[in-house]
This record gives sequence, structure tokens and C-alpha cells, in this order.
Amino acid sequence: MFCLNLVWLRAMPARVLPAVRTFKKALPQLSYSVLPMKLFAPASIGLCFSLLVAGVQPVAAQVADSVRPWTLQESVDYAMQHNITIKQQDVQRRFAALTLKQSQMQQVPNVAAAFSENYNLGRTIDPTSNVFVNQGYLSTSPGLQASANIFNWFSLRNQIAGNRFESRANDMLLEKAKNDVALNVAQAFLQILLNDEQVNISQNQLKLTQSQLENTRKQVIAGAVPESNQADLEAQLARDSSTLVSAQTTQIVSVIQMKALLNLGFDQSYAPQVPGNIADIPMPHLTELAPEMVYSAAQATYPLVKADQLRIDEYQKLKKAAFGAMFPTLSVSGFLRSYYAHTPNQGDALTYGYSVIGNVETAPGVPNGANVGAYYPKTFTSYYVPFKTQLSDNFQQGLGITLNIPILNGWQLRTNYNKAKLNLENQKLTTDLDNQKLKQDIYTAYANAVGSLQKYNAASRSVEASQRAFDFASKRYELGLMNTIDYITTQSNLFRAQIDKVSALYDYIFKMKLLEFYRDQHITL
Repeated sequence: MFCLNLVWLRAMPARVLPAVRTFKKALPQLSYSVLPMKLFAPASIGLCFSLLVAGVQPVAAQVADSVRPWTLQESVDYAMQHNITIKQQDVQRRFAALTLKQSQMQQVPNVAAAFSENYNLGRTIDPTSNVFVNQGYLSTSPGLQASANIFNWFSLRNQIAGNRFESRANDMLLEKAKNDVALNVAQAFLQILLNDEQVNISQNQLKLTQSQLENTRKQVIAGAVPESNQADLEAQLARDSSTLVSAQTTQIVSVIQMKALLNLGFDQSYAPQVPGNIADIPMPHLTELAPEMVYSAAQATYPLVKADQLRIDEYQKLKKAAFGAMFPTLSVSGFLRSYYAHTPNQGDALTYGYSVIGNVETAPGVPNGANVGAYYPKTFTSYYVPFKTQLSDNFQQGLGITLNIPILNGWQLRTNYNKAKLNLENQKLTTDLDNQKLKQDIYTAYANAVGSLQKYNAASRSVEASQRAFDFASKRYELGLMNTIDYITTQSNLFRAQIDKVSALYDYIFKMKLLEFYRDQHITL
């Protein structure tokens, strides 16, 4: 059932094809009317497609009227703000900027503060008195230290310079990403316009076949032409209807591709604004876009060329930085430090007591004349030195100069230097390859532009000749002097010639605009 195959439209999201929303409501009623009317017959196929086209076109026209058209400049500006590829390249640019800032901050001296709290057990050295103690105690050690490089054979300066070139190269790569997206948007914009033209041509072709079929039916009823003429035209109507559906599907897909470039919601509408008569778009003569002339201009404006040169400068600086890292470095350092220990200290003063040992006679007959005794240490005093006092008494300062001489470290520094040289050599080859590809693309674009112009001129002559042939064939067919097969062949030749002309026109416009893009790094319609 050829007509019932159109039910696939019901599975399409209404936001993709808004006209389907209205047509879906009519499909159940249409399916109920199919069986009684026996639309399976070849004579009814044209009626089925007529209902389809008549039902879809008015709704599509209403939807198109409500859509705000996008100009090419508006599309490009929107893509610059929302395209995902541009956002990714912008993240890379910010990464490079952070790397540059971090390398610049390495010139600032390193300063660090430390504060340690420890609890010691067993026999340890008291850091405040430097004597052994055999008891548990708490100790505190605050400190501040700083260090700075004095001379490292300009390794750090070259590293900073290399990172600066890398940051600028990423700026150019961001510009390249924007230019590429702008070019892709322009190509998608022209593709949508081309698909619109192809849909219009297909619709006109379908209307022409429908009109001719109606006239043929009248002639068949009158007995002027055989019924086979009507069958041939009905088959042609089916083919033209299928061509129209394919053109409309291609149109929808091209709009979806544009929305992906713009990062626009697929449920949102997009319709390009036709820039007047597309054939009247001003374009320079091919002599103004000679390949060598365009290539010379691109050498000064193309972002990738600038990025490649900046990369070469970057790797040259990084090579010097790796070379300087193999030599001795001189640095200065200093520290401030103090200690506090929560341990008891023995007092310097002793407290003496008196103890009676015995009595002696100082005179005969006088007992207990005197007491005989001795002084002995009675107690020791213990005390804790205050926190502030210990920090003041134990305060230390230090200043030193360090000469670091690399002797043997597994050949790491030498390997880093050799890698830096290879990176520089590889970047030079990459630059040569990019320049070669740029020149190849420009020469290819020029050859394609020349071929597109010749193809468009030939297609224009073909349309003129096919139109004359079709006009003569229509008159002969109406008079019964031409059979249906020959008439359909003449009509198909005109249709193909019109499609080829439109395709050649848009292809020529894009090829010329591509050359302008390589020369001026912007594209307009």
C-alpha cells in the first residue's frame, strides 16, 4: 500500500516537522477513507499525494510565516557565542594563560610557615635545654622559611617566554576555530537555501504533472487519447511526489545540521533569510582571486599560519630552558625558628634544714650542754618557663646560599634537552605541512570555482534549451502529436536541468566565497 507508507510521518517529532502535527490528525480519517475508495488502484495514487501536499503545504506556510528569519551574520554571531568547538578551544586558551601565569610567579621567592606540635615519651633531648630527660612532655616549634633562585642560566626566563608564545598561539587557534565555524555556518546557510530551491522546483514539477494529469483524464474520457497516457502520468506523479518528499527530508536534515553548528535547541525554529536575488550577490572576478595572490594574503592573515610560527618560537625558548637546566643553579634561603617545651626545670636555690644528731657535755656535770647537728638539703624547687619567655630565649635565625650542581641524575636533564630539540624539529615540519595544505586548499578552491562557473554556464544553457524543448513538446502533446513517454522524458529533462542549474549556482557562490575567506578571513553574502 503505497499511500499507507506515509504513516512514517506520524513517528516524526512534531517539533522537527511542525506541519506534521496538523497532518497527523487527518491521517486516521484518511486511512478510513482509503479502503472504501480503493486507493490502491494506480489511478488513485495521484489523488493520495494531492491530499498529502494540499494538507501539508498550507500549514507549513503558516509556520514559516511565524518563524523569524536568520541572516547569515546573525547565524555567525550566534555561533561565536554558543558553538561547542569554540568553547572547547577557549578552555584550552585559558589553560595556556594559567600556565603562563604560574611560570611567571615562579620568579617570586618561596615563603612557607610551619607550626608543629609534638608529644615526646621516654628518654629524649629537651630542645629548650639540650639535655636528656626521661619523661613525657609537649613541644611546640613555630617557624618561617624562604628561598629564592638567584641564577639558573636563564632557564626560568626562557620557560616564561616559551609559555608566553604558547598562550599567544592558543589565541590564534581560537581565532582559527571561530573562522572555521563561520565558514561551516556559511556553507550550511547556503545548503539550506539550495535545498529550499530544490523543494520549490520539486513542488512546481509536481503541480505541473498534476495539471497535465487532469487534462489527460479529460481527454481519456472524451476518447481523444488512450488510457495508457493517463497511467504513465499517474506513475510520473508518484515519482515526482517521492522526489518532493526526499527534497523536504533533505531540507529538514540541513536545518538540523545548522542547529548543531549554532548549538541551538532542536525544538527551536530556524529559517534563513534569503539575501534578495541569490544570483545577484556581488562577487569578485576570478582574476582577483589568483591562487598565488590569495596564498600570499593568507600568509599574513590566516590564524593557523600565525599559530605555527608562535609554536616554533615557543619550542625554541623551551629548548634553551632545557639546556640551562643542565648547569649549576645558585639560590639563597633563610629561616626564622623557635621552640617551646612543656617540661619542669630544677631551681638554682636550695632550702636547707637542721637535724639533731646527739648531745655533748660542754662542761663536767652539765648535761646537754650543746646539741651536735648538721645541715642537709631538705627540698628542691621545680618551675615551668613561660611560653613567651621560651620563644624569646630559643629564637633562631639563619641565612644561607646554595649552589646546586647536577652531576648524575639518570640522564634526565640531557634527555629533556634532546626532547626539546625534537619538539622544535617536529613543529617546523608541522608548519611546512600546514602551509602545504593551505596552498593545496587554495589551489583546489580556485580550480573548483573555475569548474563551478563553467558548470553553471553550461547548466544555464541546458535549462534554456530544455525549456524550449518542453514548450514544443507540450504543444505537440496537446495536439496528440507526441506520446506520453516522450513527453514525460522531455519534462524530466527540464526538471533535471533546473536542479543542476540551482546546484551549480550555489556551488559556484560557495567556492568563490571560500576563496574570499582565504584571502580576507571573513565571509559575507
